[in-house]
Amino acid sequence: MSDLRPLFSPRGVAVVGASRSGAKLGAVMARSLRSFDGALGLVNSRNPDPGAGLHASVAAASQALGAPLDLAVLCVPAAACASAVEDAAAAGTRAALVCAGGFAESGADGAAHQAALLAAARRTGVRLLGPNTSGFFSPAHKLTASFVPAAGDVPAGGVAVVAASGGINHALSFLLADAGLGVSLAVGLGNATDVTAADVLDHLRGDDATRVVALHVESVADGRRLVESVRALTERVPVVALVVGRNDVAEFAQSHTGALATSWRTTRAALRQAGAVLVDDEQQLVDAVAALSHARLAPAADPGVGIVTAQAGPGLLLMDSLRGHGVAVPGLSDGTVARIGELLPPLTYQRNPVDTGRPSETFGAVLEAVAADPRVDAVATYALTEPDSIDLAATVPAASAGSAVPTLVGLGGAPEEVRQIRRRLHAAGVPAYGAPTSLATGVAALVEDARRQHARRDAAPVGGGGAAQADGGEDGPSPVVTRSAWDEDEAKALVERLGFRTMPRRACATDAEAHAALDAIGGPVAVKLLDAAVLHKTEIGGVRLGVRTHDELDEALTALRAAGADRVLVERMAPSGVDLIVGARRDPVFGPVVLLGLGGTVAEALQDVSLRVAPLSPAEAATMPDDLAGRALLEGFRGSPTLDRSELAGLLSALGTLLLDHPHLGDVEINPLRVTADGLVALDAVVTTKES
Repeated sequence: MSDLRPLFSPRGVAVVGASRSGAKLGAVMARSLRSFDGALGLVNSRNPDPGAGLHASVAAASQALGAPLDLAVLCVPAAACASAVEDAAAAGTRAALVCAGGFAESGADGAAHQAALLAAARRTGVRLLGPNTSGFFSPAHKLTASFVPAAGDVPAGGVAVVAASGGINHALSFLLADAGLGVSLAVGLGNATDVTAADVLDHLRGDDATRVVALHVESVADGRRLVESVRALTERVPVVALVVGRNDVAEFAQSHTGALATSWRTTRAALRQAGAVLVDDEQQLVDAVAALSHARLAPAADPGVGIVTAQAGPGLLLMDSLRGHGVAVPGLSDGTVARIGELLPPLTYQRNPVDTGRPSETFGAVLEAVAADPRVDAVATYALTEPDSIDLAATVPAASAGSAVPTLVGLGGAPEEVRQIRRRLHAAGVPAYGAPTSLATGVAALVEDARRQHARRDAAPVGGGGAAQADGGEDGPSPVVTRSAWDEDEAKALVERLGFRTMPRRACATDAEAHAALDAIGGPVAVKLLDAAVLHKTEIGGVRLGVRTHDELDEALTALRAAGADRVLVERMAPSGVDLIVGARRDPVFGPVVLLGLGGTVAEALQDVSLRVAPLSPAEAATMPDDLAGRALLEGFRGSPTLDRSELAGLLSALGTLLLDHPHLGDVEINPLRVTADGLVALDAVVTTKES
């Protein structure tokens, strides 16, 4: 892990391209950095004026100041940045921030400038943030390396922002400040030519001031590295991630699996699997980190939340939103209900949610009683501000003092009054929100983080994985490695070695062999075109179902020959059940990923799929059905067969390991995989190589 302290905690800073013109980037950056406690050197090689503090080089500035200048902030055109890095490095600079645009984002000439800049950084060992970014800031160090003046007003605190975009970095920081939260470090990566999100996350592992990380992701160059960095960081502090690109449309791949696993979906799945909490927009990001900056639940499979509300309507809205997030709201124990009955009149609901009617003098005692319940891991409370009845900013911290169960507060009232109370609560270590749905987002973040911590214990390490038994043993090279194309019969033989069950079948080259197969297998059968070059047979009329007699078989064979069949597969029809699609594909960013969805066409139409990065443990794979909106169909819906999760988990885990162990393979897809009363049955299988 490379040391980024010269970048984010420099002893001195040089502004290269400092200008007397107040509107130019160099002048704006110099003003932003005036509050820095360390040495600040201003460099202008064209118009130096040492008497006015403008030096001809970084070396001259360092000598004049008598201090090392670890960080060079480059405010010069793109074409001049590579030589500026070389000059700064010669003076002892170990890090550079490049704010200018005009690099790879602008075309071929810019890409050449970016390549030269990176080459200079590699030659000199200088770590490079940017280019094409508005910079970073660290309020506790009074270091504002940003050309956005208001960044200097963001208070110090426990939230680190790591954003792909410099603009988003600032926007999130301002939202956090408005919510009463402070920032430990806020970084805009820009083009991320050298320093990447993973580098900054690794740096934050050693930053004691950071209590939670807000991660904004647009694109990922090295998915495995990012996953490893998130996984390592979440062992110490929570990470909340916002991934941009929900509406990306990937090229349709050879397999349906490839089309369903878009970069946005895969990135989210990989980050969640690594331990991050996922959100859908910037406000949810702020709400989530507001909770996790003050509290973190112990690892648990399903933490319970107690709700205390001073008004029934907002309490119901809060409960409904929590249930929508999949958060458990358990009934309180009889002892807790009895204690609450001593504190409240019998006119209100008291089993969870607890409705106090109004925030009276017993409000704090009710919070204490709910927090003490053995089924409750966190308390969410909502009240309208009624200062004549209760001081919420004093009551809630007093009620939660000494308790390991955190309390989160939602408030309604006059905006300025609510803002003041929220700030007092945040200062007391209590997350506070202005709406029930925002409160629910914060609570859900606590719960999801606890679940991710719990899941970590059963997770397989990225890059590991045992041998999938695709070769039938350890005696020699697997046919998986050498085969260049797979027809359905061969693909099914492969997945059978992984543990998938199939129906009895025969590959037939002649009509006579097909008739013999019907006699041997018994009807009804499916008759399919058998050709490794045809991956989706139904689309060309290459499948006939329910064939029982020899006359029906002759009709089927005639139709399949017309569709181009030279060989056919005769296979016993499977019993009825619920169809799944499962597959593994080689993602260009994250490597092998495993996918689960409900039926091929249903999964495509509704985009209802679950993804994990391989390797994945059976325990992690067993959670994949929970991600599906249609998961009720797998739980015996209206008499349908019930999914055996342990069987599915073993198969999904084996699929991922297969691709890890056999780099020659591209995609493996079983579609459909049918849930039957007797277990899972693979009805079709497609295997491709990377070349094909």
